[in-house]
Amino acid sequence: MARILNDLPRWLVIIVWLIGNIVYFVVTYFNFLTRDYDYTNLMLGPALPWARASAACLNLNCMLILLPVCRNLLSAIRGSFQRCCIRNIRRQLDKHITFHRYIAYMICVHTAIHLGAHIFNVERYVEAYNSRDEARRDLLVRLSSLRDNPTAGTTYLNFIDSPNTDAVKEALKTLSGVSGVVITLVLIVMVSSATELIRRSYFEIFWFTHHLFIIFFIGLIVHGFQGIVRRQTNVAEHDPVACMNSSSTWGTPGGCPNPQFAGLEPNAWKWVAGPLAIYFIERLVRFWRSKQVVVVSKVVQHPSKVFELQLKKKGFKMGPGQYIFLQCPSLSSLEWHPFTLTSAPEDDFFSVHIRRAGDWTEALAKACYVDDGEFQSSRKMPRLSVDGPFGTATEDIFWYEVDVFVAGGIGVTPFASILRHIWHKHKEAKADMKLRKVYFYWVCPDTNSFEWINDLLKNFDQQMAEEGLGEFLNYYIYLTRGWDKNQAQNIILHEHEDVDPVTGLAQKTHYGRPNWDKIFQDITKNHPSTSVGVFFCGPGVLSMTLHKMCNKHSTVGGTKFFYNKENF
Repeated sequence: MARILNDLPRWLVIIVWLIGNIVYFVVTYFNFLTRDYDYTNLMLGPALPWARASAACLNLNCMLILLPVCRNLLSAIRGSFQRCCIRNIRRQLDKHITFHRYIAYMICVHTAIHLGAHIFNVERYVEAYNSRDEARRDLLVRLSSLRDNPTAGTTYLNFIDSPNTDAVKEALKTLSGVSGVVITLVLIVMVSSATELIRRSYFEIFWFTHHLFIIFFIGLIVHGFQGIVRRQTNVAEHDPVACMNSSSTWGTPGGCPNPQFAGLEPNAWKWVAGPLAIYFIERLVRFWRSKQVVVVSKVVQHPSKVFELQLKKKGFKMGPGQYIFLQCPSLSSLEWHPFTLTSAPEDDFFSVHIRRAGDWTEALAKACYVDDGEFQSSRKMPRLSVDGPFGTATEDIFWYEVDVFVAGGIGVTPFASILRHIWHKHKEAKADMKLRKVYFYWVCPDTNSFEWINDLLKNFDQQMAEEGLGEFLNYYIYLTRGWDKNQAQNIILHEHEDVDPVTGLAQKTHYGRPNWDKIFQDITKNHPSTSVGVFFCGPGVLSMTLHKMCNKHSTVGGTKFFYNKENF
């Protein structure tokens, strides 16, 4: 049951995609074993079908690779699916980055097959002039000597016109060879710079190198224009089976006519034209948004090298837990950085909390006079551009009777927006809202991580006490490390006070890591036969644990845990 809830829709999408790749590969492979390619296969051997089948799958996956990163398109689809589709279908949109990565890995696999096969092919083109196969040596020499000659009625098959040459040198004389090298190198750079280490620690490197996709697609489109791989066009007049052994009489009275060959029509552009057009529209939308005025209404400096920007933009509408891309043209006209919105939709502004953890964020803090202590005039603030907001899984928080929010470290940022929004909705429509209970778990590495969100949680404590709704929201903060001996003694001395000695909150801090198995057991016990939405933002290791817990504790006819992970 649990696998059906959380994993089956994703695996169905992946299986359909894999089957599509396999079927298309096999069909294309056998298409290149037909009579039209008898002479080409004779010259090149079994590597040709492998090269062409992998090329076909490359076209398929290069068509798909851009669609998962068209965020405006996904947001539009998400909005249109909100009422007409079940939530398991809609939740697959939240895995768009995962699908993007899978497609990229498949492109790498087929690139390796395609490149390896063509290395053999070029060598075979050179060896055709002096084949080791004595029985077919004369035929291969005859085929290699054919050139484009309208008078003689001949067309070439072997693009290499000299027996004494170097295969690499000849390959690099062609458009296909040069473009193939370029797009392979670009692919290697893009994939290697997209690793989590580079993406998290050196985001600018990831951002700039990923824009090499423009060169990749240009190279992909022109790669087949030269038509080096050729097929026979006059099989009806020149049957390879009947004429193969009489090559010396081709083109003579009583002999077989000369075989005619033509290069394969380039079709990569047909596959990628549509997605490229969609992506171009996506970039136009982003450009249009970048020109809209964004006003910095307030700058707040928080502890732990975090600062908050409160922004206003005409016509800006957001949902809980959504994110934006932020650009500061004075710092870079190309860089866009993603940030989760921490304000609620009910606020008259939208805000982001930014950790100073790199060159760009440090430069932005200085440009916004964060260290000056006093807010400068909005006219002194740098011009900012905002793209978004974009939807995430957290838009579905009201679909469940019980919500479980889990944040790891800085992953708490989307829940600042979500908790504010839920509280507003709860006060406005207590009886009409399906959501009846919220559990919030925050796992932090050190005490400094608490400080900037303390005010929000204290405000919740106060409001829930005033309205007698203390049972609606339970929050649990776990401190995994970051205390010394003196702090431990202070914690023990103040253990019996009404507020927590570390956070100052009504609910006490827990020390160490959560026992997720027991937590899920307790939720199951407290909410039998209930749909529970589990929403997570944080590191991948904890995400895997929560995913397993959702599957483990979901039962048929009992409590069902639906796992949702923040992706951007």
